Amino acid sequence: MLQMFHYDFMQHAFIAGTIVAVMCGAIGVFVVARGLSFITHSFSHIGFSGASFAIYVGWDPLEGLLLFTTVGALSIGQMGVKFFRREASISVILSVFLGLGILFLSLSTQSGSFTSTILFGSVVGISLRDVWVIVILTIVLLCLLTVGYKMLKFDSFDPAGAQAAGLPIRFISVAFLLLLSVGVAEAVQIVGALLVFALMTIPAAVARHVTQSVFMMIVVSAILAVVGVWVGLTLSYFTSAPVSFYITAFEALCYFLAIGWSAFKSRYQPIKASV
Repeated sequence: MLQMFHYDFMQHAFIAGTIVAVMCGAIGVFVVARGLSFITHSFSHIGFSGASFAIYVGWDPLEGLLLFTTVGALSIGQMGVKFFRREASISVILSVFLGLGILFLSLSTQSGSFTSTILFGSVVGISLRDVWVIVILTIVLLCLLTVGYKMLKFDSFDPAGAQAAGLPIRFISVAFLLLLSVGVAEAVQIVGALLVFALMTIPAAVARHVTQSVFMMIVVSAILAVVGVWVGLTLSYFTSAPVSFYITAFEALCYFLAIGWSAFKSRYQPIKASV
């Protein structure tokens, strides 16, 4: 098994995958708490369009991802999450960005080689430069998340109390959307635009079934995300199947096990209490 670490591309994949997984695990707890899973999914589609645009104009795909997702975050912040939550709004916006992504890919001479990468990710194709970019972005994101942790936790888990306490609710919402947009842009490189929400939301959803402490939710979510990436990379190396498949399969298995454990506890504890 250690033989795979002799290759530079596997070393880069494990480093980048681990860093992105930690970031997704931390941000994902607040995504689930704030009910923004659908926006994560939307950002992945917007990011697909941005990466396609970057390929068309000759930029690095990450530059297009960051440009489109951050502009999308600011736009959603101006419209309001409640407006964006409407089914018609989501359908129209996602359709427009998917159409733009397909248009840019069709105009690009490199569409064949990059379509699969954008949609399904290519963690084993990450270069050393990409690793450093991911490291820097993740450090900035986690530092900002740490600085605003108390306000974000208060607003995410007790929005009525946060509003009554006079916290800047709109600022917190827009700031978190910007953090989320950058996080999605990073994660797209690992699991692709179609499956990015799995790494961002499933570990956090599992963590909510395991503990009631917000800090421990972040720890459990990050650990599950990291283990999922490690399992995906290892199994993909030995089987040549897509990394994203193994990541999502592992996280989904953990989710169903967590649901089963919660159901078992809810049935067992009342019986134990009555005895």
